[in-house]
Amino acid sequence: MMGDLFLQAYGALRFNKRRSVLTMFGMAWGIATVVLLLAYGSGFERGLWVAFRSFGTNLVFLFPGRTSLEAGGTKAGSEVKLTVNDLDYIRAEVPLLKRLSPEAFKQSTVAYGTRSASYGVSGVYANYARMRRMDFAEGSAFSDADDFTHARVAFIGADVKKKLFSGQNAIGEEIRIDGIPYLIVGVLKHVINNSDDNLNGHVYLPFSAVSDLRDTHYLSSMVMEYEGDHAKVVDAIRRSMAFHHDFDPKDKRAVFVFDVFADLADLEAITVGIKILLGFIGLLTLGIGGVGLMNIMLVAVTQRTREIGVEKALGARKWQILFQFLAEALAITALGGLLGVALAYVISWSVGSMVLWSAFEENAGEGDIHLLIDSATLLWSTAILSVVGMVSGMLPAVKAARLDPIEALRYE
Repeated sequence: MMGDLFLQAYGALRFNKRRSVLTMFGMAWGIATVVLLLAYGSGFERGLWVAFRSFGTNLVFLFPGRTSLEAGGTKAGSEVKLTVNDLDYIRAEVPLLKRLSPEAFKQSTVAYGTRSASYGVSGVYANYARMRRMDFAEGSAFSDADDFTHARVAFIGADVKKKLFSGQNAIGEEIRIDGIPYLIVGVLKHVINNSDDNLNGHVYLPFSAVSDLRDTHYLSSMVMEYEGDHAKVVDAIRRSMAFHHDFDPKDKRAVFVFDVFADLADLEAITVGIKILLGFIGLLTLGIGGVGLMNIMLVAVTQRTREIGVEKALGARKWQILFQFLAEALAITALGGLLGVALAYVISWSVGSMVLWSAFEENAGEGDIHLLIDSATLLWSTAILSVVGMVSGMLPAVKAARLDPIEALRYE
């Protein structure tokens, strides 16, 4: 029985070939729009996440600040400075920490041969590169031993190498930072930055060695990698610093805590909202094709009224009539969907990528929007297409199923 109904649906489509093909193209255009919009949303999300990759995920950055509330003997407006001792306090009092590094920053003149430029120079521990997920184009970071031996070694960002070495080998060469020589042991890969912390234009030294350039008692910042609940870690850091520096733990200006996980959660909420909006726009576009399909199927029901009457007089049930017309609608929807997905792939391949981060910095093609149609995009597109096809085909099918057989036989 089911096979006969499918054959009848196929025959009806072949009998009205031109009408079926035009309706199918309408559905194909609609689903291609849905796929491309969802692919754009996914590409936009990937482009944004590339810029946040250098921050890692489970990281907390701590910066000095100035109090805005009175607490104990500390007046509002008092400067809070981070010291080397705060490293030991946090390590002892804050649970769930895996790694921790201070950072002592100085803007310095970096020179090689006759070339020189001003770059940010930071003294950090060796584990800093692992925490920041730094990838190296050449060489590697300095070792843990270099932290304790005052070794004058450094690894540099991609822009520093490009400016000072112009494509020449940098590993094993010496650069001068404010006149003091440091041996290069690593060169970072170019990364896309979305903050003032430009890793490409930066030089990193062992924390012990940066004392040749500046006093390291006061720190520019700290970076901590943790496991577990980020909110508990941030709260513990604030309470520890508030206790040792005599400020109110609720005073968020006393020390600035940059919680990467919280910012990434906000970013994810924004990108999900954009993808939902794009999907809704695609649904409206596909709905136009669905209205066309519904109109065509209503015309088909009208034209085949006597046929429906004959089928009912011969014993056909309501659900069989309903399924017959619904199968025709779903067949057009399925064929249109396959054609639309193929069209979306062709368009995505021809378009390639669209500018995002390349508009702001060089060598940032990785952060541009690529229309990559992944399995999630296809899954959501299929779900939307199925809903539109069912809704568009159901009304004409229900109308056909409810026809009175006597009235249908009289129809001319």
